[in-house]
Amino acid sequence: MGLNINQILNISRCGMMARMNDLDLVSHNLANINTTGFKTSRSNFQEMLNQRLYNGVQLRTTQHFMDQGAFKQTAHPLDLSINGEGFFSITLPDGRVAYTRDGEFNLDSNRRLVNTNGYPLIWDGTIPDDAEEINIEADGTVMVMQNGTWNQAGTIQLARFPNANGLQGYGDNLWVETESSGAAILGAPKSEGYGEILNHTLEQSNVNIANEMTQMILLQRSFDLSLRTFQTTDRMLEQAIQMRRI
Repeated sequence: MGLNINQILNISRCGMMARMNDLDLVSHNLANINTTGFKTSRSNFQEMLNQRLYNGVQLRTTQHFMDQGAFKQTAHPLDLSINGEGFFSITLPDGRVAYTRDGEFNLDSNRRLVNTNGYPLIWDGTIPDDAEEINIEADGTVMVMQNGTWNQAGTIQLARFPNANGLQGYGDNLWVETESSGAAILGAPKSEGYGEILNHTLEQSNVNIANEMTQMILLQRSFDLSLRTFQTTDRMLEQAIQMRRI
């Protein structure tokens, strides 16, 4: 049994919408190529079947690729990156916990370690008022210099997930856990299953510009094909209507 004109129009329309959604995501990836700790995303679509007839596609999931990005050295002691598995834990304004690979931290007026949005890092300890320098070691130990002596101020733990690709984007380069990701499992850096913390270092975006540009070209060609199919079918429908009026 063949497809009728309305079904062809619907398939073409769904194809164009799918390609537009995918182009938006590719553009988002390219726009964040210089964003610290940013992770590439890709749309996954599913063909819809109804009585053996194709009814187009619909967006099923957005897949996140948590591959580690390259490292960039900095002069700031509170610039941190994770070499291996794990996320930093951040407290959101609504009290929830979010997770990030963006380790660009600073000390705010309340002596809290905060990210670029002012959200505090979750860690076990405080920075004393008389701290002259801060150094964070590979195992998460936070050391401060007081009166010329290094003292331990606390420790930073990392979070990992049974399925990190199941995390949901919150915005501001943050992720929140979902049923798909599973609950966060906290552990010490450098322990089994967790990466080490590197100071004076930031993890760069894992966006591959060559792959994204290739994907954009393919999506544009696919969109043009769906558009031509829609326009041709629309003209056929218009001609059929005109013939019935004669």
